[in-house]
Amino acid sequence: MAGAGMAIAVLTSGGDAQGMNAAVRAVTRMGIYVGAKVFLIYEGYEGLVEGGDNIKQANWLSVSNIIQLGGTVIGSARCKAFTTRAGRLRAARNLVEHGITNLCVIGGDGSLTGADIFRSEWGELLEELVQDGQISEEVAQENSRLNIVGLVGSIDNDFCGTDMTIGTDSALHRIMEVIDAITTTAQSHQRTFVLEVMGRHCGYLALVSGLASGADWLFIPESPPEEGWEDLMCERLGESRSRGSRLNIIIIAEGAIDRDGKPISSNYVKDLVVQRLGFDTRVTVLGHVQRGGTPSAFDRVLSSKMGMEAVMALLEATPDTPACVVSLSGNQSVRLPLMECVQVTKDVQKAMDEKRFEEAIQLRGRSFENNWNIYKLLAHQKPAQEKSPFSLAILNVGAPAAGMNAAVRSAVRIGICQGHTIYAVSDGFEGLARGQIREVGWHDVAGWLGRGGSMLGTKRTLPKTCMEKIVENVRKFNIQGLLVIGGFEAYEGVLQLVEARGQYEELCIIMCVIPATISNNVPGTDFSLGSDTAVNAAMESCDRIKQSASGTKRRVFIVETMGGYCGYLSTVTGIAVGADAAYVYEDPFTIHDLKANVEHLTDKMKTDIQRGLVLRNEKCHEHYTTEFLYNLYSSEGKGIFDCRINVLGHLQQGGAPTPFDRNYGTKLGVKAVLWMSEKMQELFSEGRVFADSEDSACVIGLRKKVVAFSPVTELKKVTDFEHRLPQEQWWLNLRLMLKMLANYQISLTEYISGKMEHVTRRTLSIEKGF
Repeated sequence: MAGAGMAIAVLTSGGDAQGMNAAVRAVTRMGIYVGAKVFLIYEGYEGLVEGGDNIKQANWLSVSNIIQLGGTVIGSARCKAFTTRAGRLRAARNLVEHGITNLCVIGGDGSLTGADIFRSEWGELLEELVQDGQISEEVAQENSRLNIVGLVGSIDNDFCGTDMTIGTDSALHRIMEVIDAITTTAQSHQRTFVLEVMGRHCGYLALVSGLASGADWLFIPESPPEEGWEDLMCERLGESRSRGSRLNIIIIAEGAIDRDGKPISSNYVKDLVVQRLGFDTRVTVLGHVQRGGTPSAFDRVLSSKMGMEAVMALLEATPDTPACVVSLSGNQSVRLPLMECVQVTKDVQKAMDEKRFEEAIQLRGRSFENNWNIYKLLAHQKPAQEKSPFSLAILNVGAPAAGMNAAVRSAVRIGICQGHTIYAVSDGFEGLARGQIREVGWHDVAGWLGRGGSMLGTKRTLPKTCMEKIVENVRKFNIQGLLVIGGFEAYEGVLQLVEARGQYEELCIIMCVIPATISNNVPGTDFSLGSDTAVNAAMESCDRIKQSASGTKRRVFIVETMGGYCGYLSTVTGIAVGADAAYVYEDPFTIHDLKANVEHLTDKMKTDIQRGLVLRNEKCHEHYTTEFLYNLYSSEGKGIFDCRINVLGHLQQGGAPTPFDRNYGTKLGVKAVLWMSEKMQELFSEGRVFADSEDSACVIGLRKKVVAFSPVTELKKVTDFEHRLPQEQWWLNLRLMLKMLANYQISLTEYISGKMEHVTRRTLSIEKGF
């Protein structure tokens, strides 16, 4: 009850963004959880100025069943009155009337700047209210300090210092759905499409969707095209058609400009293509579609995490702490001084206005810069300066995972840029043993980015069953580098090859594993390729199941997810859909816990929310099977609720990759091949590569905030091979959030608060990995 006696108000302001509801829900529930009073302010700052019915106290159920809704249920409005002193005076009076001295603002940089001005004037506003006789001296004393915390809700991802803003990932989902749909019709008719996406001052959406769709040309405000770009663009479009491509995709941010700062419109680009090339060309303006629809899993989890952290920041605020925004850095919550972020965001705009474009890109942060460089590298084939002596083989191992093809595509293309000979191996290690190996070129992987599953074909076979034959083919094709994209078997397989080096000198080559599995159970990385797509697939199914339960009333669904022994999928899906419980192997549970969960649901049925959703990871307990849980819940809930089972199964493996997986796959493919090239050159002597050191066979992965390479032999020490799991997993601390948001009385002593970090040019230059 650390927040007893506190009053917190939450409002959404500016343009809406998917995920704002999840944030409102998390702030409300966390506030109530710590014992504070929570008020919802309707219609943004307008409601704050108008007062009256626009400020309502919330209870636990006020924010039930809103996590899956787009937009904001408490409304948002652009408010002229709040920009005036008189408006802010009325707002201060309305807050004081309710005893509210903590304000959580969810909105863009304009909304947050407004909140900071309000905070700095607070003392003077109260003095003025006392002088006008609107409040007493005592009341002014009691409410003498206003604490502010911001959450950035903006689909443009235009706020500096934060990795991702609320709504960005969902907007990318909408854009990719449109691009995938347009690609099929464009191929039928051999058309060129010009797609205009949002981003008046920030090219993030255009850049990431261009990278994730392999667009032919891209216009972003931060980096206007060189003089004479019209000729170059038409030449490239013509070239790609003559190489057999049936379509062209051009992506343009609405704020695109040329070197002189003049706008470039989508119609200008269309007319250019029609006049010069005579291609059948269409313009599609995505507009407000990008703001709409249900939030993606990433946005729901991000918002829930940030909402919890926002309440903690208000609890821990002192008169000396600056107004902060809560943000995500890698997968850790952090707090950043609001005005530092606003300043850098303004600096970017100033750099663009003054035509210092290189600097604008650097101020956007390292990941933006990297996205831009990788896009330029992969979009058009540049012949290699010289042929290198190296050959690289690429294979997929284990179960199919979305994003595998994106990684293969970027690895093949970056390898060709470096002048290597690239072989594609079908059907995993088995294909390597059988000699199913073919050389691939730049255009063989065109169009692979958005495809789910594995185009190369994949098998679970491990090398120890066919070691002799693998060695024979490595020798026959003179393979000096092996890039293995897959799940736990990929890691285990490479480990077996490394351990066989003593026997076979041919295996003293460079090896790299790109973790790709829906289970997210490969050691050496926080995220595996494909797990984001799987969580989204499971979440969409659970949303539908919840809808069915809401209709029938008094019904509890028990949903089984995949993931082997790893509970990542269940836990993250559970947070994204607001599940009542998620049973996983890593968080052991007993019959007492099951009894407590049944009682919890029985109590819930007495409220207005008469539905329940319980997730169970497929191998969470040897004896408490899905069937067992169903029988237990059915008999204990008899007469109060009835139960149904749903096994999601292979539905979680399929589907088109999410924008995150397309991008993450693309980046890992590039980084892995660059690392392998460097190692091969380093260890090349007398016409061959000889690698026997531990660091010549690694797993590449995202760890906290950086892309790291970890030797497979090192990782062996921190792996539980029986259960195919890393011994330590970062996401276990998310389970606190799952339980708190489902209204379980748990202790928050284990909650790790985000630290205050500063935003400077130096911090922006650090590579974040995303």
